Amino acid sequence: MPSTDAPTGSLSFAVPAPSPAPERRLAVELLPLLAEADLLDSPAGWGAAATPVGAFRLETVRPERDLELLTRWMNDPEVAAYWDLAGPTEVTAAHLRAQLDGDGHSTPCIGLLDGTPMSYWEIYRADLDPLSQYYAAQPHDTGLHLLIGDGTNRGRGLGATLLRAVADLVLDNQPRCTRVIAEPDITNTPSVSAFLTAGFRYAAETDLPEKRAALMFRERALRNLL
Repeated sequence: MPSTDAPTGSLSFAVPAPSPAPERRLAVELLPLLAEADLLDSPAGWGAAATPVGAFRLETVRPERDLELLTRWMNDPEVAAYWDLAGPTEVTAAHLRAQLDGDGHSTPCIGLLDGTPMSYWEIYRADLDPLSQYYAAQPHDTGLHLLIGDGTNRGRGLGATLLRAVADLVLDNQPRCTRVIAEPDITNTPSVSAFLTAGFRYAAETDLPEKRAALMFRERALRNLL
């Protein structure tokens, strides 16, 4: 019977090891493009939030429909004290145009409660905003600005209810966002109080070009605890 052993002195063939895959590195100049690749989608597509005071939803501002209403709200003395946009329609229009015709990192919205327009919101990527120069921004930080347009809706806790609802809409619809940011004027006690009641955590005071602000966060990890 022939032997199954290889004969002494027979040739052997070594299989070469596979070459290591080339190391891939992301060019530093591409990092800003990567951050901006996932800008805010339209808050109008986030659906309605059920709140104790009714169904609340956001619609993107349409100047041809909303400009006169927003101008009236901006000229309310309580609003003008902190927004500094009192004046003719051209003032409000320019403020809206800067966002609607901008790079897409900020979206102006009308807030509707049971179908009635009653608030103005700005939902913005805080990490792509000039605000990011004044705090340790994290990727996809999302900020909120709010004004209650009708004075009859102020002073009864409605702001806190809506802030919590909108922060939840952000976290539910922006999976990469780990925290929602607020920076109300530190002298605007009702606004600071509303954010605290809505589950935002006070982090620090910071000097911004137009105000001294209370920097506040609502973190995804704590949303069910605060």
